[in-house]
Amino acid sequence: MYLKPALLSLLLLFANSTSFAQMHRQDIVFQQKEKTVTLSVPGQKLSLVIEYGAGCLVREMTVHGVQTLSPGGVFTGVKLGDSTFSSASAHDVKLARKSDGISLSHITYGNKTLTVDETWDFRIVGNIINWTITRNYSNAARVQEVAFPKWNFAGLNVWKGGILDNGGMVWCKYLRQNNDTYGVHTGGVTFWNDQTGSGLRIAAPAKGNQNLSTKFSNENNVFTCTQQLSQAPLKQQHHLSRFVAGKADVFAPFQVAAGTVKATFSLEYVDYFREHSRGTLPGIDAEAVRELMNTTGRYGVVDNNIVGANGWLTNWKCLHEPFFSQIGMALYDSNYTANMAATLNQERDLAMEPDGRVLSRWHNAPGDEIPGTYNAETGYYEAMWGYTIDSQTGYVINTSEQFDLSGDLDWLRSHKVSCEKALDWLIRRDADQNGIFEMMNNNIAEKKASDWLDIVWASYENAFVNAQMYEALNLWANCEKILGDQNKAAQYRSIATKLKAAFNKPVEEGGFWSAEKKQYVYWRDNDGSVHGDNLVTPVNFAAIAFGICDDQERITLLLDQIEQRTKQEDLFHWPLCFDSFTQAEVSPGNWPFPKYENGDIFPTWGYLGVRAYTQYDKSIALKYINKLLAQYRKDGLSSQRYSRTTQMGLGDDILAGICTSITALYRDIYGIRPKWNRMGLEPNLSPQLNGTAFSYRLRDTLYQVKLNVDDYWLGTDRFLINSKQSFGAGSACKLTVIYPHNREDLILQVAATKGGQLKCNLEKTSKEELAWSIASKDTYHFTVKGLSPQTPYSLLINDRKKWVTSDANGDLSFSHNCKSPASFKIVRN
Repeated sequence: MYLKPALLSLLLLFANSTSFAQMHRQDIVFQQKEKTVTLSVPGQKLSLVIEYGAGCLVREMTVHGVQTLSPGGVFTGVKLGDSTFSSASAHDVKLARKSDGISLSHITYGNKTLTVDETWDFRIVGNIINWTITRNYSNAARVQEVAFPKWNFAGLNVWKGGILDNGGMVWCKYLRQNNDTYGVHTGGVTFWNDQTGSGLRIAAPAKGNQNLSTKFSNENNVFTCTQQLSQAPLKQQHHLSRFVAGKADVFAPFQVAAGTVKATFSLEYVDYFREHSRGTLPGIDAEAVRELMNTTGRYGVVDNNIVGANGWLTNWKCLHEPFFSQIGMALYDSNYTANMAATLNQERDLAMEPDGRVLSRWHNAPGDEIPGTYNAETGYYEAMWGYTIDSQTGYVINTSEQFDLSGDLDWLRSHKVSCEKALDWLIRRDADQNGIFEMMNNNIAEKKASDWLDIVWASYENAFVNAQMYEALNLWANCEKILGDQNKAAQYRSIATKLKAAFNKPVEEGGFWSAEKKQYVYWRDNDGSVHGDNLVTPVNFAAIAFGICDDQERITLLLDQIEQRTKQEDLFHWPLCFDSFTQAEVSPGNWPFPKYENGDIFPTWGYLGVRAYTQYDKSIALKYINKLLAQYRKDGLSSQRYSRTTQMGLGDDILAGICTSITALYRDIYGIRPKWNRMGLEPNLSPQLNGTAFSYRLRDTLYQVKLNVDDYWLGTDRFLINSKQSFGAGSACKLTVIYPHNREDLILQVAATKGGQLKCNLEKTSKEELAWSIASKDTYHFTVKGLSPQTPYSLLINDRKKWVTSDANGDLSFSHNCKSPASFKIVRN
C-alpha cells in the first residue's frame, strides 16, 4: 500500500512519541475522560488508580485483587492550626506521560499563610512502583502536621498489622477507639494479612538529613497511616507518649522551611507467607511461631532507641529484663538488631548514673517513680516499688548477646567502660565479701522490691539477681577476652566462681539451697531470715539455665518437683511460684494467693524453663512450647499474665517477653547460637523434630539450616557443612572457618584455590583427634589451630599416614588437591 509522504511523516512522529508507547503498555492505562491513570506491576499483584481531575489522589490500590483503600484514598496535605489542606482539593493538575510511568505537577493547595506546590512522579521498576513526592513550601511556617502522604485503608481488618523498619510493629486491633494513635520515628512499613498472605511494603527512602515519622490511627474505623517528613526529629505532643488514646495529635507541631523537600516511597506487593516463612518445623505450629514473633515479639519496640517488653500501648520499657537481644536472635530481623544496638547506646548515655547504676525503667510520663528520679527529657527513672537491681545485669546480658548478633567490635568497645561500671557497681554491693551481692533494701519491713517481681519484697541477698549476675559476669568475661583485656576477663570469671560456690551453699551456711524444701530459696534478709521457699520458678529455673547450679541431683529434684506440680494443676505454662508468699512478703494488693506475682502465670520467664528442661528432659521443654503456641491460637498471647485459677489473660500491659519460650525453641532446641564471627549450631533435638529445615539470616548472610537428631546441616552459597556434633562456621572470600563444638579452642580453616561451595563433613573433634571429609572438588589449604604446641601428630589423608608436628602456636597446615571425595584425620601420637 502506498502512503502519502505527509501521512507517513505523521505516523512516524506518532510512533516515536511517548503517548504511542504508552498506548501499548498494559501496565499503564489512561482514561482521559475520567482523568485517571491506572498503574500496575507485571502480574497485577499491585495496582494504583490515580485521579487528577477534581483533586489529586490515589483513589484505589488493589493488592492481589483486593481494593484496600477507603473512599478517602491516599493524598498529601498539611494542617495549619485547625485548618487542613490537601491534594484532594487541588485543581488544574498537569499530567505528563513517560515511558515507565507518569508525572503529575501543579498540585497546589494551602492558604495565604502557606502554599504548597507538589509534583508526583510514579515509575514502574520491575515489581515496584516508585512514588516520588517533590514539595515546595512558599515560605517558612509552623504546621500542626503534614501528610507525606496519608494512606486511608478501608478498615482495621484490611491488615492484621504492619512490621516497621525499626523492627517493631503496629497492631491494628489495639487502635480500638476513634483517634487512638501510635506514632514512631520511622517511615517504612510492611502491612500484612495473616488470612490471605497478602502484604504491602511501603519502603521509605534513606533518611540522609531528613527525618521521617509515621502515625497510625483509627479514624472512624478507617485505618490510617500518615507519613511526615521534617528537618528535625518530631517531638511528642503528650509527654513522651508514642501511643495516645482518643487523640490524633501524637506529634507536636513543628517548623517547615521555605523551599523544596523530596522523598521517594517504593510500593511493593509482598507474599507474606513466603517472605516470613518459618520453614518446615515438624512437631511445631510454624504459623503460630510466625504470628507470635511478628506480633507480641515485636510489640515491645516502642520506638527508635526504645526496645523493650511492656510495649507501645502503655508506653513502658523495663531495663531490668535480660532477654531483648535474645528476642532479636529469634526474629533474625536486621532492623530489630540495629534498633537494639541503638537502644543500648541510648541507655548507656542516658540511663546510667556516673557511679554505674543503671536506671530501671523508661516511661512516657511521671507517676511510677521514686520521687525525684524521673527525667522528663529522657523518660528514665527508678521504679516506685524499689531499686530493681537486675537492671545492672539486664544491661550487660543484653549487650553481650547483642554483640553476638551484630558482630560489631567497635560497637562492643564503645560499651566496655559502661558494662564494667554496671558490673562493678553491683560487685561493690558485696559488703561482707561472702561472694553474694546485696540489694539496696535490707528486709521485708521496708516494703520495697529489688528485682522484676516488683511487688514482692525480696531484699538484701537476692538469689534471682545473683543468678543473673553469674550469667552477666561470664558473658562479659567472654567479651573482655574478645576485646583483648585478659586481666578483666580473668577477674570477672574469678568473681563468678566465688559467687557460684556461695550461691550453692546450704541456707544454714549462708547460701540459697534448702535441702529441706529441695529448692533454692528466693532471698535472705539482713537479719539472716530466709524467705521465698515457696518454689519460685524464675529463681530456680535461672539457677539451672544460667549454669550456677550444675548439680544433677539438685536439678532432678527441682525439675521433677516443678513438673509434678504443673501437671497436677494442668497449667499451660509455669506460674511464678507454686505456694504462697506470706502476706508480709508482698504488697497488700497482691493478696490473697494466687494473685499477680503471688502465683499468676507469667510466660515472660518461659525461656528459663525451656532452657532448664532442655538440659534435663527435652520432651518437657517441647510440651510447654507447644502449650504456649496452642494458647496463642486461642487468644493471641497479648496479655500481661494469665490467671492461675482460670488461665485467662489478665492485665493492662502486653509483655513482649511472653514470646521467650519461642526464643528458647530457637536457641536451646534448634541450637541457633550466633557468634560475633560466625554462625553457630548447638541443637538439642528430639526425634519428633526430625526434618526441621529453615532459612536464617545473620548479618549479611542467609543460612540454610537442616536438623535431625545427631545430624546437623548448615549451608550458604559458600559452604555446606554436616556434623553429628555442634559446630560453627563463617566464611570470607575463599576462606571457610569451622569451629568444632562452636568454640574457639580448636579451629579448622579451609582455603580454596578456585572457590565455589565447600562441602565438608565434620566428624570426630577433639584436641586428640580431628577428622573431616571433603566432597567438593578444589585444591584446599587446611590449617588446624588449637592443637598442642610442638607436638607430633599422625596426618591421614584417605587413610594414608604421614608424620607431622604442630608449630609453637599449636597450628598445623597442609594442602591437598581434592579431585574426588577425600577424608582427613589428625591424631595425636
